[in-house]
Amino acid sequence: MDLTSVTLRRLRMCLKTPFTTSFGSFKEKDFILVEVRDREGVSGWGESVAFTTPWYTEETLQTNWHLLEDVLIPMLLEKPIHHPDQVSELFVSVKRNQMAKSALEGAVWDLYARRQGKPLAKVLGGEKTAIEVGISLGIQPKVQDLLHRIEESIKEGYRRIKIKIKPGWDMDILAEIRCHFPDVPLMVDANSAYQPEDLNHLKRLDEFNLMMVEQPLASENLIDHAILQQSLSTPICLDESIGSLENARQAIELGSCGIINIKIGRVGGLTPAKAIHDLCREKGIPVWCGGMLESGIGRGHNIALTTLSNFMMPGDTAASARYWDRDIICPEVTVTNGWIQVPQSPGIGYEPDQEAIDAYTLYSNTYRA
Repeated sequence: MDLTSVTLRRLRMCLKTPFTTSFGSFKEKDFILVEVRDREGVSGWGESVAFTTPWYTEETLQTNWHLLEDVLIPMLLEKPIHHPDQVSELFVSVKRNQMAKSALEGAVWDLYARRQGKPLAKVLGGEKTAIEVGISLGIQPKVQDLLHRIEESIKEGYRRIKIKIKPGWDMDILAEIRCHFPDVPLMVDANSAYQPEDLNHLKRLDEFNLMMVEQPLASENLIDHAILQQSLSTPICLDESIGSLENARQAIELGSCGIINIKIGRVGGLTPAKAIHDLCREKGIPVWCGGMLESGIGRGHNIALTTLSNFMMPGDTAASARYWDRDIICPEVTVTNGWIQVPQSPGIGYEPDQEAIDAYTLYSNTYRA
């Protein structure tokens, strides 16, 4: 792959409804779209999932743009790349900044698969022709609003419901949900909203027959998560704590979790995501793929990754229409009875909708070899 240019675009897409977590509320999503192009004119596409404020990790859209423009793109364009795995090796000297690395690496993977004339899922070693998906529901103004959205999601066929929780919006809400939906597959996501001293309170989660509790404590608290996991029969799933293969190894060795959520952007790209998947498979830890309010480009990458064998639980890759009036891919991601059919076209399997991309673009820049 003799790369000749990289184009960065800042896009802004408005969500159909606000999405609220323990750390903030979103009405729109600004993100960076990455296009790499080779000497034959073939393009590959990637997406940065960093938010404009550092409330999920330390990265932001602005820091990603700086890293891409001033550090990563010059490194990538310096010499030919023969395989996407080389991108992670190339960036190893750059500390962290996983979302910036992932955006560029993902575009290279898409380009590589397109040049092979194969779906990205196959190139990654995926085995599935369809993936099971769930839905993630943010904190609602009223519990009745949440119950209504759960009912809608069940009717739409989603295979699992995830709700966001935080202190003051947790046990009473779960009791209401279980009163109305006693058997629905249900998990909760705290986004690090609790402290180690909340252990006795968090023990009550065992009352609600949950699939898992995701990231109850701060990301760096692997030891405290291990202590909490010993006190819970409900599996802990780690999200923000897992930024690398080494983080995953330590969490497993400490007993900090029973499940790991793999997000491509959080771990630095598809190559490290595959490595974490393989480690978890070896250690008997099931994984699933979380979402970051991605556009269709990012969703395409998530779908491809989820075809790997140890993705054993429904992910967060809901249909495009759940979030956007118009996505930036053709066709859009659709869900039928809780399943997404894995596209068989080359690359991520979805074509960029250039008209929609142009409509959402705030500004762009192209960097040439």
